[in-house]
Amino acid sequence: QVQLVESGGGEVQPGESLTLSCKVTASIFRVYVMGWYRQVPGKQRELVASITSDGNINVVDAVRDRFTISRDNAKATAYLQMENLKPEDTAMYYCYTGGSYSSYNRGPYWGQGTQVTVSS
Repeated sequence: QVQLVESGGGEVQPGESLTLSCKVTASIFRVYVMGWYRQVPGKQRELVASITSDGNINVVDAVRDRFTISRDNAKATAYLQMENLKPEDTAMYYCYTGGSYSSYNRGPYWGQGTQVTVSS
């Protein structure tokens, strides 16, 4: 079983910052990619950013100049630094991971979600 626990959401005003964290625990599963999707009620879940165990990073154009994703492999934890937050960033953020077990691809597995609200 693969479990992800994420935290760091909250309510902030436009221009402020938040940092999300996500820790994965697994038995034999080998983590390859970690990242976040976000979702607004009534809309499709969309990718925000991802990072692989060998350091390849993908951040979507909408947030690339404001969000930074990083990873501590020793702690099996990923971080999403979100700066200059905007109202359109308001969403439920879901951490995810994908990897392999016995040479088979596994996942995605999802965290419980953390709410980010940006408003005045």
